[in-house]
Amino acid sequence: MTKLLVSDDNPNGAKLEDILRILRNDIIARCNVSVATHERETEKVVANNMRILNLLTECIDLAEASTDILVQAYGVEQAAKGIARRPDAAQENAA
Repeated sequence: MTKLLVSDDNPNGAKLEDILRILRNDIIARCNVSVATHERETEKVVANNMRILNLLTECIDLAEASTDILVQAYGVEQAAKGIARRPDAAQENAA
């Protein structure tokens, strides 16, 4: 069962790319505080966070590409539920 992501068990969950954007925004806010202090100790932390931000941006792009694939393969409604299967396949598995 997923705790954050949308799934059969968690229909009110979020899309991966949305969670990654929230995380990225939090890191940016924290970086702004670190940069404002101008302390030598925070320089490495800021540099690490900048690298993490770049990786998160790549992850967001990948997650969006996956969502696009799901939409093309299974339709908007199923993709919005995070379900990577056709609705008729779910009914067959339940039987």
